[in-house]
Amino acid sequence: MNLLFLCTGNSCRSILAEATFNHLAPAGWRAVSAGSRPAGYVHPRSLTLLAREGISSAGCHSKSWDDLPVTPDIVITVCASAAGETCPAYLGPVLRAHWGVEDPARATGTEAEIDAAFMTAYRILRQRIEAFLALPLAELALDKTRLKAALDRLAAPI
Repeated sequence: MNLLFLCTGNSCRSILAEATFNHLAPAGWRAVSAGSRPAGYVHPRSLTLLAREGISSAGCHSKSWDDLPVTPDIVITVCASAAGETCPAYLGPVLRAHWGVEDPARATGTEAEIDAAFMTAYRILRQRIEAFLALPLAELALDKTRLKAALDRLAAPI
């Protein structure tokens, strides 16, 4: 199964999700990330955070959803719609879920406060990914209705 973590810029949250998912995922599950209007770079704080957590960012780069290496089975948007951010709508016959997370790239304040915003986004995404991977994936992969319900439950505020 291929997951697409999707946001607008593909520089922070979706990159954190892609790298974290691939670090934790079992064989047969793979994530990619993309943006509807890619920034063209991965935010340096995202790369620093991933390295600090022991997660490889090899292969992660900001890219358009038009340049995906695989066709996704599941698309998870990570924009924070409640913050007035518009999440792109992926067009295609895929299972969709929304895991809104505040954009750490928009954080202001001291260096420590900005780093904390990145860590908060990472922790939220990691908790959701770990909860997803703890599900009976082989069973859910055969039942799209149950899989969609499980993905939606994981979107609840953490």
